[in-house]
Amino acid sequence: MTAILVSVVGVLGTVMGAALTAFVAARTEQRRERSQARVQLNDLRVEHQRWRRERRQAAYLSFLEALGAADRDNQGFFRELRAGHGPVPLDETRVAAIRMKFKEAEGAGLVVILEGPEAVAEGAQNLVDQLSSLVQHVRDYAEAVVAGSPGSGGDNVHEADMGFIAERRAFLGLARDALDDVAKRVQVLPETQSRDQVR
Repeated sequence: MTAILVSVVGVLGTVMGAALTAFVAARTEQRRERSQARVQLNDLRVEHQRWRRERRQAAYLSFLEALGAADRDNQGFFRELRAGHGPVPLDETRVAAIRMKFKEAEGAGLVVILEGPEAVAEGAQNLVDQLSSLVQHVRDYAEAVVAGSPGSGGDNVHEADMGFIAERRAFLGLARDALDDVAKRVQVLPETQSRDQVR
């Protein structure tokens, strides 16, 4: 009877040991799978932040290039008007080309507004508004030159140009901060993520 009891206790011990080993192995496997899932999620977040930064940088750059092209043509037209002698017919083709470049800049600005963040979107809209004002002042000056009375139109253009330069400088600061913020998140995310998961 003792032998039976010893063998029953031995079998029960073996069964319990196997069950405990299986339980520990299952828990370890679950932890490993969760850890892998967290690492994969973290990698996806980092990759998304990199992708976001690249998209924003490309949008900001396209916007600034389009703005620059429109501004150069507009300023070139203004300089030609200032250098001209007496009234000349208004060059509608030139005005239309400047307007087209402005519209391209405005379209590139919409992409910046979509990419964000909010501060950069506001800065882009302010910059488009300021360029619109500058283009309009140059056109008004051109019409005044054609009419033979430019008056203080050149001063208005200069003032609008200074406003445009200030807005562009502000936009550059906002864009740089937004790009740096995304870059900081990419660098900080793995450390922060692992600390959060320990808690």
